Amino acid sequence: MYILGINAYHGDSSACIFKNGEIIAATEEERFRRVKHWAGFPTQAIAFCLKEAGISIQEVDYITISRDPSANIHKKIIHSVKNLVSVKALKDRLANSKKVGSVKAELSKFFNVTEEEIKAEVVNVEHHRSHLASAFFASPFDESAILSIDGFGDFTSTMIATGKGNKIEVIDKVIYPHSAGIFYTSLTQYLGFSHYGDEYKVMGLAPYGEPKYVEELKKVIRFTPNGLFELDTKFFTHAKEGVSMSWEGGDPHIESIFSDELIKLLGPARKQGEDLTQKHKDIATSVQKVTEELIFHILNHLQRRTGLKNICIAGGVAQNSVANGKILERTSFEKVYIPSAGHDAGTAMGSGLWLYNHIQGNDRLPAVYNAYTGYKASNEEIEACLRENEVEYSRYEEKELLEVVSQALVDGAVVGWFQGRAEFGPRALGHRSILVDPTRTDAKELLNSKIKRRESFRPFAPSILEEYVSEYFEKVDKVPFMEKVYPIKPEKHHVIPAVTHVDGTGRLQTVEKGDRYYDLIEKFRQKTGIPILLNTSFNENEPIVNTPQDALDCYLRTQMDVIVLENCVVRRK
Repeated sequence: MYILGINAYHGDSSACIFKNGEIIAATEEERFRRVKHWAGFPTQAIAFCLKEAGISIQEVDYITISRDPSANIHKKIIHSVKNLVSVKALKDRLANSKKVGSVKAELSKFFNVTEEEIKAEVVNVEHHRSHLASAFFASPFDESAILSIDGFGDFTSTMIATGKGNKIEVIDKVIYPHSAGIFYTSLTQYLGFSHYGDEYKVMGLAPYGEPKYVEELKKVIRFTPNGLFELDTKFFTHAKEGVSMSWEGGDPHIESIFSDELIKLLGPARKQGEDLTQKHKDIATSVQKVTEELIFHILNHLQRRTGLKNICIAGGVAQNSVANGKILERTSFEKVYIPSAGHDAGTAMGSGLWLYNHIQGNDRLPAVYNAYTGYKASNEEIEACLRENEVEYSRYEEKELLEVVSQALVDGAVVGWFQGRAEFGPRALGHRSILVDPTRTDAKELLNSKIKRRESFRPFAPSILEEYVSEYFEKVDKVPFMEKVYPIKPEKHHVIPAVTHVDGTGRLQTVEKGDRYYDLIEKFRQKTGIPILLNTSFNENEPIVNTPQDALDCYLRTQMDVIVLENCVVRRK
């Protein structure tokens, strides 16, 4: 039985394919379209997934889509009438709902088959139920509390639940217009970061300030006694005007959603490109602190309500790795699972799992600790690409390759590392990465001048062999998806300055045996005594590279020193 799961007409459009409940492939449309957070119908991702499964669209049994226009329909109508929602906002919602209902029409057009030939049953799964399933059914827990928290999806921003075996029971939810995601996004825009998905910049800026505006922000978002929250909507425009979003060419853009009342509360908003003042940094710190307190408020109530010791988390707010790293310390939960694609792309996988496990009642498969479900290229394809581009290269056997690349890192090279299947999710986990020696004090400046050209306050992350975590980090945890930030031991700050943030933390990625990336770090350790590499995503203000041509293009237009494509190595002369 084949299930095709999709996230469509929404940011981070994606697709995945299951065979008898086992994931065959999962990928984001942006990787093929080369437009960050691409929205629309994920035709390229779907085509890739079907190719990986070796089937045609006619052989798919079920198509799940992580949107359900009928969900919360009565609340939508009541809200629209009560708040006199603008005609434009209503038209936008109606148009989007119609698109969600045209899945077979889109597929028949793209694959050049009739709708009748597509035998698959289309199943709509509510957005947050898809998030819940993406976390719980992929987790190692037989029983767990679950939290889904983001901006909005199907008129809901937050959903709490419990999972047991192959069933999920929803306990409560937060309905539009109240949203932690809207709170964080509006303050992100206020701080001058206007692009879709810029919230991580506020998280990176937060350690540079003091939480001086916490009391002001607690007027904007209020924690409620039932363990949830509500916004004071006067500080936002979306309650009456809707969230104005455009998807021109698949590039998602959200118009400003904070009102003049927020400016009265905090002062003038920072214009894009304007210098960051200490006040801006203090507001970022305060936003992060209030968000963390909100997450712990929800989780502690959920733990007391359920009595469970395991927690699974998904949704855009669950990408806040700083908060994630404090969950076990600040709540009563004892174990945490967060999937590699906790953001909206992961709902493609979640909708398929909701159908397979929750609706059909099938047994769950082993826990998912591997995010390598995307595109893979052979050495032969890579060599053909290099020859076509008239690029000189050397091809090495495995042992020699690891020797050559590890020595290049020791010698100070910035290395583009392309191997195996691409990662599913927003973070490069050692298959589409740029690597640097973490002991270099100039690594951040080097990367930003040569390649990334990003804000100086944003940190770079360490990949560490899992058996050495206790030597470098204050806490020991299995973190394969780079989803938690933990304190680095003070005596190690000067040892690995390139991956130690200003507050002494690092966004941890543990690497286990069985992957070439592990072997490379181990070879580097043998040469230097350091079981860590600086790992940042292989891109330059674009989606993470997907194909050999993407990687080569990035290499050629930047000042990267070395690029490794499977067993082929290209060096600058």
